[in-house]
Amino acid sequence: MDRQAIDALVARFETTGVTGPGNPRVKTVVKRLLTDLMYAMEDLDISPEEFWTGLNYLGEAGKRGELGLIVPGVGLEHFMDLRLDEAEARAGLKGGTPRTIEGPLYVTGAPVVQGEARLDDGTQPGEIVVMSGVVRDEKGQPIAGAKVEVWHANHLGNYSYFDKSQSAFNLRRTIVTDAQGRYKFRSIMPVGYSVPPGGSTDVLLTLLGRHGHRPAHIHFFAHAEGKRKLTTQINIETDPHLWDDFAFGTREGLVPPVKTNSDAAAMKALETSKPFYEIEFNFDMQPLKAEAPDTDFARPRAAA
Repeated sequence: MDRQAIDALVARFETTGVTGPGNPRVKTVVKRLLTDLMYAMEDLDISPEEFWTGLNYLGEAGKRGELGLIVPGVGLEHFMDLRLDEAEARAGLKGGTPRTIEGPLYVTGAPVVQGEARLDDGTQPGEIVVMSGVVRDEKGQPIAGAKVEVWHANHLGNYSYFDKSQSAFNLRRTIVTDAQGRYKFRSIMPVGYSVPPGGSTDVLLTLLGRHGHRPAHIHFFAHAEGKRKLTTQINIETDPHLWDDFAFGTREGLVPPVKTNSDAAAMKALETSKPFYEIEFNFDMQPLKAEAPDTDFARPRAAA
């Protein structure tokens, strides 16, 4: 079928079985996606078997809970971040901490702590890391009472809630900044990890000739009154997959230096006999602006 015939077919679909006006936005989106899919099927000569194989693949991926991995894995989540960057630039918003992907492993309801927190429950092996910084406004001034939500993987690359061997909310907290806008937490250094072997994401990436590795990283949401919600993460600079992240999450400005602290007094304060790592990272927030799309949007998220 040529495109004129496809367009006529879609127009017939739109005028058949009509019972009411429907939702204009949904109608517009479905028409465009359906039309583009038909164009692609015709241009690529996609067979019925290939179509049903693909549809079944998506159904199985949904059952496995892997659609949230496939979206970043094919670059769509990064693409949405770049679209938000462009929209903010058009609205006159400049600077601020770079955003990057949320991923599928956030869990709502983490314990709220004032100023400083320990993320690990003390049962997980791993090297100690202390991370601190300031939440600042667009003028560089500290924001008291901002919320920094943090979550990351353990020494095996697993996340609490999804990994039932970990305690509830292990390596997850919401930290409220102090009067000087400061936050601080102690944790264990996360490691990089891969998509589930043999899972839906792994199958697709293998067919695409790509790996499913992520570099070690720590996720964040930052919230403050009158500011745009920030979704970001920092990546650990020594990870071999730092700039080869299958989920495209690494961005300039999100790779802070990792320092080693071997000061005896500092080690004693942490009740450890080994040197530990330190990371300093500040969050620079952008103001709310009506012309820019909302960054605090609904999406399916786990809740403990």
